[in-house]
Formats: sequence, structure tokens, C-alpha cells
Amino acid sequence: MFLIYKGFIDNSRPLSVVRFPHRRGLPSKCGSAFSACALLLLLAATHAQAAPAAAEQIDQAIATYMQQQLQAQAKREAWKGMRHSLGTTLLNNAEHLAPCSQALKVERRSDDPSPLERQRLELSCADGAGWQVLALVQASVQLPVAHAATVIERGQTISAEQVQLQDINIARNVRGFYNDPQDVIGQGAKRRIRSGQLIAPNLLSEPLLVRRGQQVTIIASQDGISASVSGEALANGRAAEVIRVRNLGSQKVIEAQVVEEGVVTSTFR
Repeated sequence: MFLIYKGFIDNSRPLSVVRFPHRRGLPSKCGSAFSACALLLLLAATHAQAAPAAAEQIDQAIATYMQQQLQAQAKREAWKGMRHSLGTTLLNNAEHLAPCSQALKVERRSDDPSPLERQRLELSCADGAGWQVLALVQASVQLPVAHAATVIERGQTISAEQVQLQDINIARNVRGFYNDPQDVIGQGAKRRIRSGQLIAPNLLSEPLLVRRGQQVTIIASQDGISASVSGEALANGRAAEVIRVRNLGSQKVIEAQVVEEGVVTSTFR
């Protein structure tokens, strides 16, 4: 039996499944006996609500279980704006199964616990002799992630105007992503990034805080005494890197550590 559970789910609302009663067994023509037909329809609808079919219970249990797993991962990863849908394949025929009077037990039979990977689930009913079914479930998880709003050149520090959010299915993403633009803004581009391209971690590096030829402030300290002088960077530098700097007063070349944009620090020797 092959079932598809699709459509985006609002994770902030309780999940519900609505089914209409089967028409089989009801009179095809009511004629003058309208009240009798209406009563039969009402009874059928009431019965369907009171005793949902086993297939419906299976659908509901799978959807609830997967939603819980995805919400837990979204909380761990601090994801924002997640939506998802599920594709489900039942490996057993559920049409002959009697409805279960208890909540179905759901157990994962897959080696990979990630809800982004295809999951093999076992659902069981504890009524009487009971029954079990197996299902394969694949989640499609949509998340807004950082893309380049404009071309970003190699070595450029990324600004807020250069980042936009676009939805992708992260279950199919293997390069990594950034859900929060603040994780991208201020980073440096290792290589040229095209407009509209996904900004993956392998495209970024720590931004250059000092560029070769730039005038910088050299802060020197010794025995609790600090002083600052102007210098010229002789190399590019990122945070905590040590670069060569020329003291513009003495013309002496020293090694200094980059501490922030346009600022390096050294120690008197």
C-alpha cells in the first residue's frame, strides 16, 4: 500500500487529519425518504469520527511522530521558519486491519536517527492479538537560508545588503547552510559568489580586518604601560593572525597581532 502525506504543516498548531465517511453502503437515491437518508449519513459520519479506520490512525501516528522529531531538531539547531511535508510508503496492507482502541506505538527501525533521512518506522496496536505495520517515511523540510543578493567578490566582507533568504529543502542539502543572516554578515568570501547562490560554509572565511598597505594603529604595552602609534600593514591579516607592520615614526618593521579592524598589538622588546 502506498500513501502520500503531503502539504506544509504549521508547526505552531496541533496536527489534525480530516476524512470524509465512505459512501459505500448508503442508498444511491433517497427519493421521498429524505429524513431516513439524512439519518444514515449522520450515523455514518458519527461512526467514522468515533472509530477512525486503521489507515487513518497510522497516518496520524506517523505525522505526529515525525513532527515531534523535526521540532526537536529545529529547537536544537535554532531553526526559524521551518515547514515540512511527508512522503510515506506502507510496507504492509492496512486495509484489512481493525481500528485500534489505543494510541499506536511508534518505534524507529532505522540506523540513522536524523529525521531528515529516510526513516523506517514500526507501528503497532496492542489490542487483542494486535497488529504491526512497517512504513518508510521521507521528510521534505523547507527552511529559509542565506543566499547572495548580489555578486560577492573574493576577499570581500559580506554586508547585510548582500544577503537574502530563500527557501530550500534542507533534507537534500549536503553543503551546509545558514538559517540566520547574522551568521554570514561580516564574514569574508573565499571565492567569488554569484548572485542568487546559496552561501555555504565552504565559501566563507574570517574577514580581513587589516589589508596590505593600510594605515593601522599599533598598540604596544609593557609593564602595564600602553602607547599607540601609526603604522602601515605589510600584509593582509585576519583576527588573531600575526603580520608584519612598519612603524611610520621609526620606520622599524615589527610583527604584530591583528586584534580588530585597523588595529594591531605588539610588545616593546
